[in-house]
Amino acid sequence: MPWKETGVTSERIRFVVEALKGDESMSAVCRRFGISRKTGYKWLARSRQAASLSDLGEVSRRPKRSPLQSSPKIEERVLELRASHGWGSRKLQALLAREDLTVGRCTIDRILDRHGVVRERSGSRPAVTRFERERPNELLQMDFKGQFQLASGAWCYPLSLLDDHSRFALALSGLPSLHGAGVEPVLRASFERHGVPESMLMDHGAPWWSGTNGHGLTELGVFLIRQGVTLVYSGVGHPQTQGKVERFHRTLAAWVRHHRPARTLEGFQDAFVAFQEEYNSVRPHEALGLQTPAQRYRHSLKTYQAQPPDWQYPPNSEVLPVASNGCVYLAGGYRFICEALRGQTVRLERFANRALVSYRHMLIRELDLTTGASHAVIRPHGSSGH
Repeated sequence: MPWKETGVTSERIRFVVEALKGDESMSAVCRRFGISRKTGYKWLARSRQAASLSDLGEVSRRPKRSPLQSSPKIEERVLELRASHGWGSRKLQALLAREDLTVGRCTIDRILDRHGVVRERSGSRPAVTRFERERPNELLQMDFKGQFQLASGAWCYPLSLLDDHSRFALALSGLPSLHGAGVEPVLRASFERHGVPESMLMDHGAPWWSGTNGHGLTELGVFLIRQGVTLVYSGVGHPQTQGKVERFHRTLAAWVRHHRPARTLEGFQDAFVAFQEEYNSVRPHEALGLQTPAQRYRHSLKTYQAQPPDWQYPPNSEVLPVASNGCVYLAGGYRFICEALRGQTVRLERFANRALVSYRHMLIRELDLTTGASHAVIRPHGSSGH
């Protein structure tokens, strides 16, 4: 029988003492302790090598080296990258590969688990189908992230500008308010650096949508149209229309929780610069096959114009100026167009006692020439395919 379950070490000491006395044969002593002669000789040999009989405890069966255990260098690097970025095994594996370190995701997960730094699971469900534009600058998504409170009690409003095709963040700026006066310089700087996009997708929030002028078009919208940008508004009650910028904001919020920037407007802005660089050029993006957005983004060939030239409407067009009250004068009286277009010129295309009003390249309004009714043409975009 084997050693007794309790007091294994003391049993071995007693066995060695009895065997060394020489009063009985080895076979007899082994029978009395219920072990084989092979085991008995093994422990007798170990007793001669031990400094003390108390060292006759169970020897660890763990191998001196494990070919499957990651090297200290790899383990240290995994933990450094995790501490720096807060990412999970999939993205950390891609970063390690850039350093010519081949490490399996299971190995990375084991390292994170062993050190108690397993990433929290997101409560959101992954998208089943992804939509994206075919090329960079075909569509940009613009939105404000939910505000961060400053130590002073004021707020920081992060404004984001994201390319739909590449997920490249063209702008991320912390603003003290939602006013368009602060947004326009951010857009201007982005256009000067990256070029002008073909179209932009926005929700129904300030400052790019107005519910008070009977249309929705704001001065910021007019600024974009003057640069040749087509405006697209997301569907009411459908935030998934701007799914990419919404996901970008969740990543930003997680980054802020991990890095804890100084709670000042300047502190957040410094943090946003660091996050934008990491997001664009370091962080592997799963929707891009673990490429970075910077690897897929290309600058627009359409350049920013500080003073856009006057728009040339087609020959023989009926072109009218918009008065300070946002109206144009037609026979029979004034017809409302848009307050944000005061001082601009618009084109009328008449048909069947009605008229379509366009400003530069975009249709703006429909007029009923009989009743005088005025209806907005630009409306919320209901598709969720962006």
